Amino acid sequence: MIIDLPSTTTAQVNSKLVEVRETGGAVALGRVLTLVIVTDDSAKTEDAIQAANEASREHPCRVIVLARGARKAAARLDAQIRVGGDAGASDVIVLRLYGPLADQAASCVVPLLLPDAPVVAWWPSEAPDVPSEDSIGQLATRRITDSAAEKNPIKALEQRRKSYVDGDTDLAWTRLTNWRAQLASALDLPPYEKVTAATVVGEADSPSSELLAGWFASRLNVPVSRAKATSGEGIVQVTLQRRSGAVDLLRPDAKTGTLTQPGQPDRRIALQRRSVRDCLAEELRRLDPDEIYEAALKAVPKVTKGRVATSSSKPAAKPAPAKASAESKAKAAAETKAKAEAPAAEAKPKRAAAKKATAKAES
Repeated sequence: MIIDLPSTTTAQVNSKLVEVRETGGAVALGRVLTLVIVTDDSAKTEDAIQAANEASREHPCRVIVLARGARKAAARLDAQIRVGGDAGASDVIVLRLYGPLADQAASCVVPLLLPDAPVVAWWPSEAPDVPSEDSIGQLATRRITDSAAEKNPIKALEQRRKSYVDGDTDLAWTRLTNWRAQLASALDLPPYEKVTAATVVGEADSPSSELLAGWFASRLNVPVSRAKATSGEGIVQVTLQRRSGAVDLLRPDAKTGTLTQPGQPDRRIALQRRSVRDCLAEELRRLDPDEIYEAALKAVPKVTKGRVATSSSKPAAKPAPAKASAESKAKAAAETKAKAEAPAAEAKPKRAAAKKATAKAES
């Protein structure tokens, strides 16, 4: 059910919510948190609402969407209440703010917050430079951004590093969960050797590649390089060097990865790129600071930027050294020449002996 309230106030929205609760029973009860989505009023707004609806089936919550409209318009608040099948396991309140109200989002949110429930703020596209100092960020226990959705993802990730405070997180980090799990489990198999170096190959503007390299630098304390891929999406390949050989995880098609390591058969692994819904649901499972994300984020500057890497369907075999190849060719040529000269060398003493015997007979 969708209820439109054009040119309204937050008091009228609250009154309507109470009315819906009384007529619909427990439709507005049992919420564990308030999720505030901050975005501009555009076609992408519905995508964010859909992702929140799907995530709310795991985390029942009240979703407040702040869709900021034209700043030059007259001050106006258009509201929409969605419950039932149009709101997943939550009640959704969409607030479209125009004119001066677009910059007064917090004053519109406070009257609609659930009492005694934590607040999570989510910026599905562009986020403020310092989320913790934003008016909505100050209300939130947890602040979720997505540097991959920014115009310049790598620059946005660097800004996240500079402005980090407890409670900040990024969906670019959440997308690494499967990669981290597969690589950690690979190191639990024999041979149990230390990693001596790590390489992450990914798109030039992939913040997840940067964070994965930072995670290796923070946890393994080994040299880590970050190379740019010429093909593929997101993270393309990860190589962990060990004394007996490399652990290599290659995903050229953004769907399926191939794990290769010494002493083990190659394994095919499902590594499809995660949806926003899955990442959001995972982030809503915890409201405490993510220390591992913080360490990985702060270790990004320790990563060495490598050369452009070309990915393939299988890990490339190491080419034979050029010097060894030249020596092999020279040795083969020498052996061929020796074989050709051998009959002539054997015939020479025989000819000399025959000549000597002929001379003796004539004398």
